[in-house]
Amino acid sequence: MRLDRIWLIVRAGSQAAQRQARRCADDLRDQGVAVVTATSGLASNPFPGLLATETELPDLALVLGGDGTVLGAARHLAPLDVPILSFNVGGHLGFLTHDRSLLRLADQDDNLWQRLRDDRFALERRMMLEARVIRAGSREPQAVGGADADADGDGPHLALNDLYFRPYLDEVSPTCLLELEIDGEVVDQYRGDGLIMATPTGSTGYAMAAGGPILHPGIEAIVVNPICPMSLSSRAVVVPPRSHLCVWPLGELSRRVKLWKDGAYATVLEPGDRCVVQRSPHPALMVILDQSPSYYRALTRKLHWAGSLTGAEHSHN
Repeated sequence: MRLDRIWLIVRAGSQAAQRQARRCADDLRDQGVAVVTATSGLASNPFPGLLATETELPDLALVLGGDGTVLGAARHLAPLDVPILSFNVGGHLGFLTHDRSLLRLADQDDNLWQRLRDDRFALERRMMLEARVIRAGSREPQAVGGADADADGDGPHLALNDLYFRPYLDEVSPTCLLELEIDGEVVDQYRGDGLIMATPTGSTGYAMAAGGPILHPGIEAIVVNPICPMSLSSRAVVVPPRSHLCVWPLGELSRRVKLWKDGAYATVLEPGDRCVVQRSPHPALMVILDQSPSYYRALTRKLHWAGSLTGAEHSHN
């Protein structure tokens, strides 16, 4: 991998991430690498500014933060084929990130930057979802550029974890009525707190909290999971990755719903509008440093699947 230019994306509000970012930036600049540092968070989205002002795309996006920081980077950088290397600095679970201890490699003779230059890493392609809104009276979704836009609009809205629909005004009613169509066939009408559509990556997020299944990221599929449905027959389903899903808000005009992407606001749908969801043609490119990565080990560690084991000792079976 060439390391001529790196974008260093730092979690907003984390002093630990800021300190680590300064060390990485100084080290890289000493090696002649052009480094651009930007802060990312719920209230600060650096990517529209970076894409508008930087004349060249980076060879690598180095993300220091938690899963939320990685998700924001993936939504903007996946359509541009920019690989992402992330470390859990100031984050929480860190499902998508490397342990920050691997950053110590930057201080060793066989350091992190040389490993990247020597291509001693794996590049994992993570499936993403894409949503486009077709307004009432329109036939086709509005065509917008390939990169994800955070402004209110008809799309495309990209998500690495999930897209979900929730009631617009919680103070009026906590429920909404959504009709789901898959490949042109009406499947169900969900009355409840909303509907989640998740990737395998996102199956350990909101979808899991709502009772959905966990999918290995090597499986390409879409999880469709209702949120607190008011019917015992409404269950999570897993559909093929090429499925064409369409969600229609039903009911009175006051029954608007919000579309969220990876926990970030996307847009509002009114009854009569519909949202088309399908696999994005742009996967997220994730740099993997672990020599023998194990998804199951990550699940055990992150979700504290200890069971009756003590002292991390396994049975002798």
